[in-house]
Amino acid sequence: MLNAIRKGESFVPNLKGKDFLRLADFSKEELGWLLETAVQLKKAQKQGKSQPFLSGKVLGMIFEKSSTRTRVSFEVGMMQLGGQAIFLSTKDLQLGRGETIADTAKVLSRYVDGIMIRTFGHARIEEFAEHATVPVINGLTDLHHPAQVMADLQTIYENKGHLEGLKLCYIGDGNNNMAHSLLEGAVKMGMDISLASPAGYEPNSSIVSQVKKEAVTSGSSILLTGDPREAISGADVVITDVWTSMGQEEEAKERLATFAPFQVNEELCGLANKDYLFLHCLPAHRGEEVTEGIIDGPHSVVFDEAENRLHAQKAILKALLAG
Repeated sequence: MLNAIRKGESFVPNLKGKDFLRLADFSKEELGWLLETAVQLKKAQKQGKSQPFLSGKVLGMIFEKSSTRTRVSFEVGMMQLGGQAIFLSTKDLQLGRGETIADTAKVLSRYVDGIMIRTFGHARIEEFAEHATVPVINGLTDLHHPAQVMADLQTIYENKGHLEGLKLCYIGDGNNNMAHSLLEGAVKMGMDISLASPAGYEPNSSIVSQVKKEAVTSGSSILLTGDPREAISGADVVITDVWTSMGQEEEAKERLATFAPFQVNEELCGLANKDYLFLHCLPAHRGEEVTEGIIDGPHSVVFDEAENRLHAQKAILKALLAG
């Protein structure tokens, strides 16, 4: 288990009723406990053991951005835990026709036991959580993607046996949700992190300032650079993401030219450690941010990573809705 992450065998946090908006809101021990729970739930599911921790519970799922992994993993996760999930698009809600976020949050809190939201601006989910009286879970915003990074950390742990002291390298758009949540998660768990991005695409300055303060306590090192070769040197884990995210389609042509030197390919990965892992949150654009030889190669664990969305999120759901 993740004993190296936890304070001790008896450590069990009380997260019931808490929101899950960003990883910075949780301690190293709390995140370690969630990861350990995810590993246990995955093992039980593989063994066919019943997991009715959320029997009678209902999760409302609001989607303002489309999804494959987020919708299916949360919906299946609730089913496997004995509960149910309701899919709600903005086409189905008065929220899409002008009802306020506050009113929607207050009403839905009377019907369901938790709410997962996949949306655009992070301020939207913060406002929703402020007015909701049930736990609110971030399924993705433009600023953070904490559920995905929990799956990433679980995948790294399962393959490496530990997290602390590993070097994680992210190459690509630094001002996106994956980069921000990776910064928060890696530093929180005592990992070193290097991030390479083009000029003008650096991570959010307030998040950088916050994680640098966290690094003083965790002992992590943080490298922000415009040189992908410098960033990937000696890396244990290499991660990238699409260069053009939802809502940025008009910038696609410009981004393709800007990010071309930041492609994760065989030559670049030759600078990583020989046993490096490659992760990508998917969907991927093969031939753009990553070559086929890397994403479909022997170092890639992207489909284990995708599967772990289910198990990491089950741990989150169990902790927030059942305790």
